[in-house]
Amino acid sequence: MSVLPALAGWQQRAFDHAVVALAAGHFGHATLIVGPQRIGKRLLAETLARRLLCLSPASDGAACGGCKSCRLFEVRAQLEMPELRPDGQLAHPWGHSTHPDLHLVGYAWNEKARPPKMRSEIVIEQVRNLSEKLTLTSQLGGAQVVILDPADAVNWSAWNAVLKTLEEPQPGRYLWLLADTPAQLPATIRSRCQRLEIRMPVRDEALDWLRQRGHADADAADALAAARGHPGLADAWLRGDGMALRRAVLNDAQALEGRREAPDAVAQRWVADGRADERLWHLAECARQRAVDLTDPSTTRTLAGRFDAANRARGLLRTQVRADLAVHEALLAWCGTTVRR
Repeated sequence: MSVLPALAGWQQRAFDHAVVALAAGHFGHATLIVGPQRIGKRLLAETLARRLLCLSPASDGAACGGCKSCRLFEVRAQLEMPELRPDGQLAHPWGHSTHPDLHLVGYAWNEKARPPKMRSEIVIEQVRNLSEKLTLTSQLGGAQVVILDPADAVNWSAWNAVLKTLEEPQPGRYLWLLADTPAQLPATIRSRCQRLEIRMPVRDEALDWLRQRGHADADAADALAAARGHPGLADAWLRGDGMALRRAVLNDAQALEGRREAPDAVAQRWVADGRADERLWHLAECARQRAVDLTDPSTTRTLAGRFDAANRARGLLRTQVRADLAVHEALLAWCGTTVRR
């Protein structure tokens, strides 16, 4: 039995589309696998890689599960359980593979830092190492697959090295880029890739999947509505404290409106545990949901301003701007003005 989880319906549809293209010889050298965060792009990519690397695939497109490649893939999946350093950080970030023809590129440790820490971007050295591996012959005599995740994190210097790989395709070599926001990738990269998209499922399918994951009907419906129909996000919130965090954000927003809290104090609290981006997402959603069906132009403009301010702050969190200052700017838009439905 495969170590990989079974694909959800929306992932299976994308997988089936890719398998048909593979069988017809229409699956290109480079593919951009896109979809919202937590929709299952990595699981799709790994399942597709297992199928492509399989030496004796079944007629229905599934990997055989018994050939040398499949057995190596299963060993890789079992070994890739995260380990912790003494400081509590992951010792083996995603990007480690024991399968000789599967190459994974993701966030890596910066060993030059003291103490060593995880990089926040994918750098040119990683792509150059990858290019060197692709010049070697496949060890099992079949294909070679590269999964780069997240492509959104590749820095501009590294993109030049990726572009060189895309411009010099080799038979049997596949490069898959996984991206939440493909529009942020350079146009020169996007234009050279096929696109495989995981689309959001309809509500009933998403709810059924959440029930299969063990969530109660009412909890699943609430989380799915809060996640704007995104089943992966709803599942993550229900398995953690995402819904409690959402309620806390809404309480803070109301306290700011009523001047019971100061924006600087809330900003400090929001950045203290490293979850400012998640809180700002909830804050933007709060503004968006309040604006639904409103007809008063002034109120709508106020809520639109709050929505934009929260998303602008999320963008600033990925820059050198101090996190508390970015969050503080978003919270100021909520101070002293109560907007009700």
